[in-house]
Amino acid sequence: MTWQAWATVAVIVAAMVLFASEKVRIDLVALMALAALVILGVVSPAEALSGFSNEATVTVAAMFALSMGIERSGALEPLSRLLVKIRRPWLLTLAMMLAIAPLGAFIKNIALVATFLPLALKVCQRTGTAPGRVLMPMAFAAQMGGVCTLIGTSSNLLADTLAQKHGLPPFGVFEFTGLGAILAVVGIVYLMLIGRWMLPRHIDTDMPVEADIGKYVTELEVTEQSSLLGKSIADASLGERYGVYPLELLRGERRMWSPRSQQIARGDVLLVRGDWDKIEEFRRQAGLRNAPESHYAHADDRPRVLAEIMVAPASPLEGRRFGETGIGWRYDAVALAIHRRGQVLREKLSDVSLAVGDVLLVLVAEEAMTNVRNDESFIVLSQRENAPRTPRKALYAVAIMAAVIVASGLRWLPIPIAAICGATAMALAGCFGRKDVYEGMDWKIIILLGAILPLGVAIEKSGLSTAVVGWGLTLVGSHGPLAALLMIYLLTALLTELMGHNPSVVLMVGIAVSVAQAMHVDPRPFVVAVAFAAATSFATPVGYPTNTMVYYAGGYRFTDFMKVGIPLILLFCALSMWLIPHFWPFQAVAH
Repeated sequence: MTWQAWATVAVIVAAMVLFASEKVRIDLVALMALAALVILGVVSPAEALSGFSNEATVTVAAMFALSMGIERSGALEPLSRLLVKIRRPWLLTLAMMLAIAPLGAFIKNIALVATFLPLALKVCQRTGTAPGRVLMPMAFAAQMGGVCTLIGTSSNLLADTLAQKHGLPPFGVFEFTGLGAILAVVGIVYLMLIGRWMLPRHIDTDMPVEADIGKYVTELEVTEQSSLLGKSIADASLGERYGVYPLELLRGERRMWSPRSQQIARGDVLLVRGDWDKIEEFRRQAGLRNAPESHYAHADDRPRVLAEIMVAPASPLEGRRFGETGIGWRYDAVALAIHRRGQVLREKLSDVSLAVGDVLLVLVAEEAMTNVRNDESFIVLSQRENAPRTPRKALYAVAIMAAVIVASGLRWLPIPIAAICGATAMALAGCFGRKDVYEGMDWKIIILLGAILPLGVAIEKSGLSTAVVGWGLTLVGSHGPLAALLMIYLLTALLTELMGHNPSVVLMVGIAVSVAQAMHVDPRPFVVAVAFAAATSFATPVGYPTNTMVYYAGGYRFTDFMKVGIPLILLFCALSMWLIPHFWPFQAVAH
């Protein structure tokens, strides 16, 4: 191999390590890889910037806007009201999957799961069911639905765009539907008959449920009327009497880590941990006040509500303190308490750096709750009592989405143009606000796509693709195209679990096409294998954003995903090896 090929390998390995470690944001990793390729001279500046004008990048951005219009117009509310009436956990699981899988073919997966997650938690709490029995199947169904259409997931669009760059004809909007629908039905049957017995049955005490998010950490300030004045924490017996456990005593700038023998004085702040209702009962009886709220200036007497919000995957809030997030001034909100799964926080709330999955108890102006629910930086876990929305806007949103699907499906318009026209029509129809489309856009994914696409150029230009294809053909030997297809599928699935679905598509499409050309067969079945393997990531909670969302909300362990997900991936792989050649035959092509 040339030195450019080895340099590309080094960049890919470094990116994979950073993607897998999750210590650096995915968009920043992609930008670092892009910068390295330009500095090393593997790609030119024009080639480096080509990803940002790519059809896949533009289409994904427009589809985000369309998905947001469906969600924020209230088009999903009738379905939500129907699902919330279900009483039996197994029926809820089935109904969720049957509802989400078809919707996932047209609506962004993260938006779907965020919409139905609070609803599922509410039903689980009412029926005494562990959320872990419901949430993982729900996340998997969103992925199964997304793979059913060309526009259902960004990795499908990316695979189609890259295939066209290699001279292949474009895929139709519904060309994946036959295979995707069969896999979705088999996947739902597997999850109902086999997978559900592998899911956790216990209700974890630290597990989020709709009205009780587990063990909160909060600050309580001692007032001059407090019954604790002059007592030591040991004498107060807070754990035995109230079920509230002191972690630390703050006196001015002093932090007392072992406060049991300290006498409590006016102005002291107790850092305590417990269920919120017990903390509130203790606060009232002991004459304390919420320390964060005491520093919160109420300019008026507007009604305020308590909201439980979870920091969403890929949220810009990650790594920032609450005061730095802008939530306080944007929504007139104050954080009263925080819960972090599997950890006992011993820091002041103002010093805690937020992480994905953190649950905040915030006091919010009632009129701002609609905007809070619309903010994709977090997920509202408490019961969603949305303000009534205009049915007319929901109808507009559904009609516009249908028009986009028909126009692109019948090839009246190219998919990017149809999606842009649809997003513009939704904005004009008032399906979302003027700023919503920019604030709700998942810019990390857009930047990731634009920055990672030139990596495919580098793989081809440096000769790395030729070397990998030669190695792959040596491994496959004379076993034929089906063995090569299996190799491509399994390699893509593995890379997806390590670095995410979009980077794995960029790495594998060029290799898949080259393998097919070397075997003198049609490359389309190999591109389909890459698309399907990348879009169905079930084995880890970090392989796909919807998995990450339910991982924190459902109280899962990492191994729960492996137990349920790995057999499902192998089942999908086996079915794909049988079905892909039926839908896209291995017909010989001239070389």
